[in-house]
Order: sequence, then C-alpha cells, then structure tokens
Amino acid sequence: MMNSAAALVLAGISFVLTVIWGGPLIRILRRLEIGDSIRLEAPQRHTIKVGTPTMGGVMFILPVLMVTILLNAVSLIGFSGVGQSILVPMGAMIAFGLLGSVDDFRKLSQRQVGQGMKARYKILLQILLAAVLAFALRDVLRVPHLFLPGFRGEFDLGFWFFPAAIFVIVGAANAVNFTDGLDGLAGLISATAFATFGGIALIQGQVFLAQFCFTLVGALFGFLWFNVHPAELIMGDTGAMALGATLGVVALMTGHWILLPIIAVIPISEIVSVILQVVFFRLTRGRRIFKMSPLHLHFELSGWSETQIVQRFWLMSLLFAMVGVALAVV
Repeated sequence: MMNSAAALVLAGISFVLTVIWGGPLIRILRRLEIGDSIRLEAPQRHTIKVGTPTMGGVMFILPVLMVTILLNAVSLIGFSGVGQSILVPMGAMIAFGLLGSVDDFRKLSQRQVGQGMKARYKILLQILLAAVLAFALRDVLRVPHLFLPGFRGEFDLGFWFFPAAIFVIVGAANAVNFTDGLDGLAGLISATAFATFGGIALIQGQVFLAQFCFTLVGALFGFLWFNVHPAELIMGDTGAMALGATLGVVALMTGHWILLPIIAVIPISEIVSVILQVVFFRLTRGRRIFKMSPLHLHFELSGWSETQIVQRFWLMSLLFAMVGVALAVV
C-alpha cells in the first residue's frame, strides 16, 4: 500500500512541475520559432497546426528525469539509495529523445516538406541504441526474459532475448511515433500504457520501476494540459520516440512484453496499418487498403472528427489495458 501511495504522490509532483513550467516553455519555443510543419499529403484540416510549437517532449522528459534523479539521490517519502532498475529506462528516454530531437531539427530546417532524417539512417541508429539497451537489460539488470499468461515460470530465451528486445524497443519507438498525429492522442495512449505496466511492476514488487512509470504518467498528464485539442504545442519525435522506446524497455523489464500488442493496441495498430499500406501499395502497384495511413488518418478522412478519434481510441486503449493486466496476473 505504501508503494502504491508513493507512486501516486510522485505522479502528482511530476504533474505539477510539468504544468508550472509548460507555459514558459511554450513561450520560449514560440520566440525561437520552433513551429511544426505538416506532411504535404496530410488532410487539409491539419494546415491549422502549422507553426504550433513542436519538440514538446522536452516538457515531460525533463520533469521525469528531475524527479527520478532527486528521488534516488536523497531520502524522499521513505525511500533512499539509487534504484538501479530505473537507469535503463532513463537512458532509453534520454537517448531516443536526443535522436528524436535531431529528427525534429531536420524537419524544422526543411519546413516546406516537413521531412526529417532518412528512414534507413533513423532505423539503423534506433537498432544500435536498442542493442545497447538490450545488453543492459539482460546482462546488467538480468531482467526476466519472458512470462506467458497461464504459465507461472519464466521462459529463458538465451541469446534470442537480444533480437527480441531490439525488435520490441525499435518497434515501440516507431509505433508511438506514428500515433503522434492528433492532439492528445499519443499522450493519452502512452499514459494509459505506462500506468498499466506500472501497476504490473507494483504487483511484481518492482518498486523503483513502478515509481518511474507513474512519475512519467503524471508528467504526461501535465503535458496533456497543453496538448489537448486545440494543442498549444506538439510532442514531436523528441517526445514520441522517447516514449515508445521507454515503453518497450519497461515492458521488457516486467517480462510481460508479449502483452505489449494488447496493452499498446493503438500504437501497434498504427504501425501495422503503415506496414500493410506500404506492402499492399507496392504489390498492387498503386492500390491502397486505407484512405491514408497511419490508421487515425484513415478515420479522419472517413469523417470522424479529431476529438472523436482521440476519445474512441483512448476508450479502446483502456479496455485492452484492463485485459492486459488480467492476463499478466493469470
């Protein structure tokens, strides 16, 4: 009970810190003219988003890092000492956040087309970073390799943990990145996923990991204070890639990463829709499955409003998150 209360207190602290410094950050980004661009083929209504401050991931990354570092540097609400388990997700957030910021800067330098780093270079760098994280997870933290619903014991994957971990981290980073396209969508979905894995971590007794997850949830709620429709700033790759990679790492640390497609059903659906669209387009020489990908753009072009898409996707996310928790405790 104490651990749960502490995690919720940390969520509240990170929420307040994020809201407090959110306004000044937005003014700084506007003064520096760090405004978003849009895809040339994006729906027409997205043109109103042009110029909205981007790289908003900084808004929640810094409070999370500050609270987590302070928590592990001094005695706070009954805990002291460094929780080694949070060093890897923190490293994932910083590394992928920096990579995402490079991508955002590239887009800012080419505002007319809104293109960032070349996909092959971005994927290569993501794989390299994920490989380092996979090594740390397996050989430093020695996390459980895999838990399957209905089975009590851990499944030792041996060497195959490395490619599995790399796939999970890179896949999650890009899945959340594709989800970041509508006001509030990526933030709400990510907060739900982190709260879910934070709850699983509490059940497992991984106190520091749970605290980290709920600290991030609080910061995301603070970010959503400014990101809900109409958004005052946009998450950008800085935040989306950092969130996705960190989510993948957290899922791996619980050993329940096999449940990620359920708990993060919306981001997984988004990236799968992109893959299906590209493959089908090439195989059929120009035909499409969806009106546009990622998936949220298909529904937008089908007549759903931005708010309807976000709310309905979030409801689906909540439902599947509950299923994920149920399967994790079976």
